[in-house]
Amino acid sequence: MKENIHPKYYKTSATCACGAVFEIGTTRENLKVDICSACHPLFTGQQRILDAEGRVQKFNKKYDGLKVVKREAKKPKKKVVAATTKGKLKSKLTTKKAAETKSADKK
Repeated sequence: MKENIHPKYYKTSATCACGAVFEIGTTRENLKVDICSACHPLFTGQQRILDAEGRVQKFNKKYDGLKVVKREAKKPKKKVVAATTKGKLKSKLTTKKAAETKSADKK
């Protein structure tokens, strides 16, 4: 093994929320865990409720004082239909030019 590249290894204790203490080897000192094999329902066969508050209640508690700002709905954009054939485009251009020349003749 190379020197001075590995983290320090500790023989320490892990304490569970239920009070159980386990001796383990780890890179951290004095661990605290929420659940262990002594209190987990899979190992004990008993279902216990650890969290008294549900997800909805937590959400409501967290966002209770916020005000809701409603946005105005976006107006739909008008669709622009373009002439796809050369004949239609050419006829539109010629009628436009004809209208311009008539207005210029009147002045």
